[in-house]
Amino acid sequence: MSEKYNINMKNPAVKRIMQELKEMQNNPSDDYMSLPLEENVFEWQFAIRGPRDTEFEGGIYHGRIQLPADYPLKPPSFMLLTPNGRFETQTKICLSISNYHPEHWQPSWSVRSALVALIAFMPTKPEGAVGSLDYSKEERSALAIKSRAHPPKFGNTDRQKLINEIHEYMLKKATLAPELSSVTDNQDASQPITPEVEDQANAVAVTSGEHLQAEEMVGDAHESHLNPDITPPIARTSAELRPHTEPGVRSPTEPGVRSPTEPGVPNGDVANRDHETRNNLTINRQHTSPDDRGLTLLAVGLSVAIIALLIKKFLKSYWWIGA
Repeated sequence: MSEKYNINMKNPAVKRIMQELKEMQNNPSDDYMSLPLEENVFEWQFAIRGPRDTEFEGGIYHGRIQLPADYPLKPPSFMLLTPNGRFETQTKICLSISNYHPEHWQPSWSVRSALVALIAFMPTKPEGAVGSLDYSKEERSALAIKSRAHPPKFGNTDRQKLINEIHEYMLKKATLAPELSSVTDNQDASQPITPEVEDQANAVAVTSGEHLQAEEMVGDAHESHLNPDITPPIARTSAELRPHTEPGVRSPTEPGVRSPTEPGVPNGDVANRDHETRNNLTINRQHTSPDDRGLTLLAVGLSVAIIALLIKKFLKSYWWIGA
């Protein structure tokens, strides 16, 4: 793959880009496709499918992504090439995942996650952002139908060839989708699940997970864009999600702390009370250290000093009486 692009794999940015390309090729999606230009791996062509149950449904929207030289430390820029009624064409658009807001970008994000987020952004309100449009639903629906007829014309011959290939891929996936649905719908429940049906189900599960992550990214990023005081969003992966606990209280997911759902741990209210008791004990231990210990030592020290002074005074008085 690297020979095709004639690149220097010692460059960290290039290495990251090629890893993302390999991952996307090994796990293709029906909702988007993106490939870098052979002469410049920092520039990608893409096409996304309009989100379902919206006025964009059925549309195929092409665009380009420009990755910075220090990617993924800095965000990419996006440009739509297909008229869509939500974003201007051939204009860098302002999104919280684009180079207009580098403070929101997270290096753990990728071209794939950015495309999924872009799909989720389409039905959102423009809010006056740069490169945004606010066409009516009827106009957007008409543009969605028109977008399937042919890909946009843009760039040189090599780029146009890539755009055409991506468009054909998206059209083919759109044509096959009803056939795949009929295969799964007609699957006899009494028969074993075939590998083909299992692969289709896995693909649906992966796509659903991507859309859920994208909705979280868009929701947090959009809120941060409207309110700059909000902490920038982070890429949410299963490894990064942790239950919220009070300061000083260990999470049930930490090593050494058994979860109420683990084997050998009672279920229901007993488990909940057990867990609350452990938390309360931890909080109590936190409250008695280290400030409380210091106060206790100070009180003991003062008591000893007072007793010593009294003993000294008594002994001095006794000595004068004896003399």
